Amino acid sequence: MCKVFAGQDPEGYRLINRSVRIGGHSTSIQLEATFWTLLDEIAHGQSMTAPKFLSTLYDEAIEINGHIPNFASMLRTTCALYLRDRHSFNSKPSESKNKAA
Repeated sequence: MCKVFAGQDPEGYRLINRSVRIGGHSTSIQLEATFWTLLDEIAHGQSMTAPKFLSTLYDEAIEINGHIPNFASMLRTTCALYLRDRHSFNSKPSESKNKAA
């Protein structure tokens, strides 16, 4: 099983910096290429560009939580939650029941 993960294309975990404007300030965010691909997909699903999605997510998280200690980590967990939820939506009801048991 580890070969599936260990044999992945190194391009997927190459670090990429993107400059974005959040809260009126330009900032740089460094994430692995796979996370940027997922964030682009999530943004597209929300009918937004990735920069607009990141800015909206940041603003909403500040409104809810008051602060964000590590925005890059929040973006990675956003991707994980997206994949988890997408997987559960694609599962058949009987499969979901069996997984919960």
